[in-house]
Amino acid sequence: MGTFLVSKRKNDEFQFVLKAGNGQVILASEGYASKAACENGIESVRKNSQDDARFDKLEAKNGKLYFNLKSTNGQIIGSSEMYESVSARDNGIESVKKNAPDADVKEDL
Repeated sequence: MGTFLVSKRKNDEFQFVLKAGNGQVILASEGYASKAACENGIESVRKNSQDDARFDKLEAKNGKLYFNLKSTNGQIIGSSEMYESVSARDNGIESVKKNAPDADVKEDL
């Protein structure tokens, strides 16, 4: 089962990462001004991760592949790591879809 890990950046912003059951980070958030806003971001991932249309499949300038998960208003709520292949990126998306809904939330503050 996956885990959302909430942490605090050096600039005092909160962020979360979604880790798969094997501990690999599969989605990382933007910075949030408050812990409550960060928790709302987690709930948005839970909800939006079940809609294929919310995933933008992209290619970086260096040719590596990644994806963004967007909310209903189009705002990016999480970004993936870089992948070497389309199949690896698609597996990352499937992992988010599988892990996000029931993932525990832990804090590292």
